Amino acid sequence: MHTYTTSRIALPSRSSQPALPEAFEPALLQPLSFFPAGAEIYAQGEKAGPFYQVEFGAVRIYRLLADGRRQISAFHLAGETFGFEADSTHHFFAEAINATGIRVFRFATGADISRQLLPLALKGLTRAQEHLLVLGRQNAIERVAAFLLDMAERQGGLQPIELPMSRMDIGDYLGLTIETVSRVFSRLKDKGVIRLSSLRSVEIVKHDALQDMSE
Repeated sequence: MHTYTTSRIALPSRSSQPALPEAFEPALLQPLSFFPAGAEIYAQGEKAGPFYQVEFGAVRIYRLLADGRRQISAFHLAGETFGFEADSTHHFFAEAINATGIRVFRFATGADISRQLLPLALKGLTRAQEHLLVLGRQNAIERVAAFLLDMAERQGGLQPIELPMSRMDIGDYLGLTIETVSRVFSRLKDKGVIRLSSLRSVEIVKHDALQDMSE
């Protein structure tokens, strides 16, 4: 199991704080916390309660399997929320991929937060279902193509796409080896579908071709 020392540094609050629904207790909104790359945000088995919003950086959600392998179930980018649980315990680990700022949200005692959380929960469910569809595909190219299109959409069509995660992270997310992921990236580059400006930066050159590959 990975062991990390978590560093939490309270940073000055931004002038544009996230809008808080009435169900949130402003006094319980903690200062922005900084997590260096690889730092644990919460662990599997820990008590759940608040939820989290990525202010900057990126987070991976994962579980360690019985044989020691790691399965990443989700990535969360700036502006996205995570940490929702069906009960009072976290069922996954949450870890900063790179230098990441996290805002913690707590709820006012006795508040009914179902209306505020329902859209966020449904969005997370839809993303989980789409991830299962990707994992169900046999072709590695289909999986990587779908992943790149998803990252592009979540970054608002930004070009180039920034990939804060490593090739190993992508492999653990898509159920592929790091060698297969690297091979697919090289193949897409050779075909002129993508351009690799760096290991963590990808430009989609032929969006329609990538879309066809993902289906």
